[in-house]
Amino acid sequence: MSRNFYILAVVFGFFALVAAGMSFVPSSFQPGLPANGSLWRMGTFLFLLAALASALAGTMSHLFEQVDRRSEQARMAARRRRRGEKH
Repeated sequence: MSRNFYILAVVFGFFALVAAGMSFVPSSFQPGLPANGSLWRMGTFLFLLAALASALAGTMSHLFEQVDRRSEQARMAARRRRRGEKH
């Protein structure tokens, strides 16, 4: 699950780079697109914020998956020890 968040973070990061690049392009090269540079900078900020949020969600998801996996392994090891002591 965390891999999906990482992929989403990369996609948002790419869009942030594209929007940052578009803020430096003059309006004559952008027919039919918003020519206001501040609009592109705001879009860059929002995409960057979304990328950071999804990267944080991916990191937290990975950490919780790791805790679940380790607690399951510890539970199974304790079960094996208990069964080994009885016989």
